[in-house]
Amino acid sequence: MPDGRTYVGVWKDGLPAQGTITFPDGRQYAGEFKDGKPTGQGTFAFPDGRKYVGEFQDGKPNGQGIYTWTDGRKYVGGVKDGNMDGNGKMTYPDGKVEDGLWKDGKFAGASASP
Repeated sequence: MPDGRTYVGVWKDGLPAQGTITFPDGRQYAGEFKDGKPTGQGTFAFPDGRKYVGEFQDGKPNGQGIYTWTDGRKYVGGVKDGNMDGNGKMTYPDGKVEDGLWKDGKFAGASASP
C-alpha cells in the first residue's frame, strides 16, 4: 500500500476481509475485517513482543480479550477502545493479581460478591 503497509489475505468488494496486515513499524494484525477495518476475532502483535488476542470492533480492541506483555503480565477480560475496561483479571510476574473492575486501563477495585 502507498503508506508502506502490506496485506495478505482475502478481499471483498476491494477491501480486506480476512488476512494479515503488517505496518511499516513492525506492528501486525491478523484476523477478520469489516469495511476494511479490524472487526471480529483477531490478534494484534507489537514489535516489542506485546500482544492482544480477542475481539475487535471498528478497528480497535473491543469486547473480550487477552493482553500479554513481555515482562510476564497478563490481562484477561473486558476491553473498550483498546483499554482494559469492565470485568477483568491482571496477573503479574510476582504472583500479584488484580481481579475486578477496570476503567480506562486502570484497576478500579474488586467486583462485588454475588
